[in-house]
This record gives sequence, structure tokens and C-alpha cells, in this order.
Amino acid sequence: MAIQSINPATGQVLATFEPLDPSALENRLAEAWTAFALWKTTSFSERGKLMERAADILETQAGQLGPLMTAEMGKPVRSAMDEILKSARGCRYYAQNAERFLMDEEIPTEARRSYIRYEPVGPVLAIMPWNFPFWQVFRFAAPAIMAGNVALLKHAPNVPQCALAIEGIFSSAGFPKGVFQNLAIDTDQVPAILEDTRVRAVTLTGSDRAGREVAARAGRALKKTVLELGGSDPFIVMPSANLDEAVKVAVKSRTGNSGQSCIAAKRFIVAGSVADEFLKRFVPAMEALKVGDPRDASTDLGPMARSDLVATLDAQVQATVARGARLLTGGAPLPGPGYYYPPSILTDIPVDSPAYREELFGPVASVFTVADLNEAIRLANDTSYGLGASVWTTDATEQARFASELEVGQVFINAMVVSDPRVPFGGVKNSGYGRELGIQGIREFVQIKTVWAA
Repeated sequence: MAIQSINPATGQVLATFEPLDPSALENRLAEAWTAFALWKTTSFSERGKLMERAADILETQAGQLGPLMTAEMGKPVRSAMDEILKSARGCRYYAQNAERFLMDEEIPTEARRSYIRYEPVGPVLAIMPWNFPFWQVFRFAAPAIMAGNVALLKHAPNVPQCALAIEGIFSSAGFPKGVFQNLAIDTDQVPAILEDTRVRAVTLTGSDRAGREVAARAGRALKKTVLELGGSDPFIVMPSANLDEAVKVAVKSRTGNSGQSCIAAKRFIVAGSVADEFLKRFVPAMEALKVGDPRDASTDLGPMARSDLVATLDAQVQATVARGARLLTGGAPLPGPGYYYPPSILTDIPVDSPAYREELFGPVASVFTVADLNEAIRLANDTSYGLGASVWTTDATEQARFASELEVGQVFINAMVVSDPRVPFGGVKNSGYGRELGIQGIREFVQIKTVWAA
């Protein structure tokens, strides 16, 4: 099946690509294996110079790369440019820190010398999503390649031009042939790659359904996996919170990238004493967002990435309302061309509704009112997901309990959940396992070797 790039703001087909045939795919796998044998012998200094050059290219070409992202998946151009620059920062972070993160570690024993070495695993397959088409790739590729691995990218089928552009960046930066390759393939071609002995590990960012399938296949082949899956992140507002700041960040966290982010705030859990005031500010703030052409720098909310995503989101909203929830604003696809859904807010949400149990991957906020801290923690943890949480309180005791008791991979106190190269990123429960970023991220795809010299 042909791979199509479709502009979600208009529905127009931008470009069509044919998937790699079996012969071409085999050539790329062989090239990756050959490249790894040489790349793993290069110094951190050599790798770092090339990774710094990739960062330079990202920064100098942001004016072309950002609009490409906007055209393929609808991200407003301001956010697209920010994503390109963030990708450059990720490259520089690992270019400058990889050697320190992976240096030999001395272990005191009775031996003359005993230490740990960190060595690359080999070609790593990355199955990446469309919602952050540059950052998701670079936050995997920069540490993996700096560690001495080579990368094979299977990108989402709706961002093929972004995938080609990323491959071009690594090539233009001077990385040897085969160190980073884009695999334009169909999903049904992935199992054979997972079973190929030359591919040593896999990382996936996507749905929990996709994660289970990939992990099962990789497990049968005894291959390491890192999975960053869905999220239903709580945004908890307690009585001591700065409501002005909390509301501002709540709007940004729920509607950024048109709500299509695993770490977006999705369930707003508000203490009863401030719930009315929170909603009094939250509803008009959501309604004030400008929805429109993502190429316009004044646009706050662009289209969703695909028509089926709009249909799924709307079905979840309608089913939730049918079970008794109240819709405070929005709640239906916008008319006209493109895949637009307005900022929307649900409240009085029943336990048996989609908005309570499922991830709403779009600009729809689910608001819950709770009596106290204990109920806030219980409700926040009453989900199969555990990616991130944003909590708003100036009470030190509450902050400590949230940090300790929330079942998530990261807790942000009086701040929005974000990914940052300096700290590990990942989830628990159905949100996956393993970590990206930080020192932990670069150590996911290395072999740990003990050396004992008597």
C-alpha cells in the first residue's frame, strides 16, 4: 500500500511514496550491520562532532523543517519551530555528555582492577509516532548513536517527508552511510525486521496495543525493548494553588499539539473548594483559543492529524455525554475542510464512560471534583496508565505525598509535564517501561560488561 502525506488542514494529498520492496529492505538491514561494525569503533569525540553538526543543520534549516512538519501533521508553525530547536538541543546534550555517561565505572573488589564497561548493542529499530515527528526521533537517535549504535527508523505513515528530512540531516552532517536509515515500510513488514538477528533492540512510542504486539515479538527473539505508550495524565489542583498560573498551564497542557500528546494533561482533578472558580476561569480561557490555519503564527490550535482521529475522539465525547456527563464547551467537529476539533470541556463524568477510562487524544479536558488530598490521589491512580502528573499546591506536605504516592513515571509540581534531555522520561503500568533521555536513556541500549582483573 502506498504511503501518503496528507495535509490535515485541507485534506490535500501532498506526496505519495511506495514502501521498500523486500530486496531494498534487505539491502538496508545489511548496510546497518556493516555500518555498526565500523561505527562502534569510533571515538566519542568523532561522534560528538557529527552530532553537533546535526544540531547546526537543525537550527539553520528550522525555517524549512518547521513548515514541513506543519504541512504533514498540522502542528502550528510556532510549535513546529520550537520542536526543531528542541531536537537540536537534544543532539548537543548527548554530543557533550555521552562520554561521561558511558565511561568505565571502577568497582572496588579484591581484584587488582574490576570495572564496568558500557558497549553498544548494534542496530536499533525505532518505531516512531507522528505527533512529535522530529523530537521523538532525535530523543532516541541522539543517545543511541552517540553510544555507538546505528538506527533504523520506521516512522508513522502520515509523516514520510519528515522521515526523509531527518535521514537527510544525518547524511548532511557527515554520518557514515548506514548509521541512520529511514525505512519506508508498511506495518506488516515490521515483524520480519523484529525477527532479523541483525536488529538487536527496538524502541516504540505509540499505543499500548502496539506496544504489547512489539514487545511480544521482540521477547520471543530475546531482544531488549523500550516502550513509551499512552497516557491519561492527571492535572491536580489543590486549594493552595495559584489559580491564575494553574489555569494558564492547564489550557496549554491540554491543547498543545491539538491535544495529541501522551503527556498532555487529560484529567483535571480539582479540590471542591476551588472547583467553581477554576471552571469559571478555565472555560473562557479554552474558548478564547484561536483555531485555524496552522501556518498562521497567531493560531493556537491547528487541525488534528487525521480524519479517523477526529472521528474516534468525537465518538468518545458523545458516548460520555450519553452516559450523563455535562459538556461545558465544544464537543463536535468543526465544519469545513480539514480535521478540526474545538477546545472542549467535560464534567460530571460517570465512571463507566470513555472519558473516565480511556485516553482522549485530542483537545478535550475531563474535569473531576474531589473532596480532599486522599480522594485526589485515589482518582489520579484509578487508571491503567501512568505516564506523568502535574500537581498544583504550595503545601509542602501535599507536594511530598503526591511525589511519593502518584503511580506515574514523572511528577511535576507547579509545572507542566514536559520531556527534557537532562532527566529520564517514561511511564509505568500501561504507559510502558524503560526510559528515554538523561543518563538512564543512553544506558538503555548498551551492553553492561563486567571486567575483573586478578
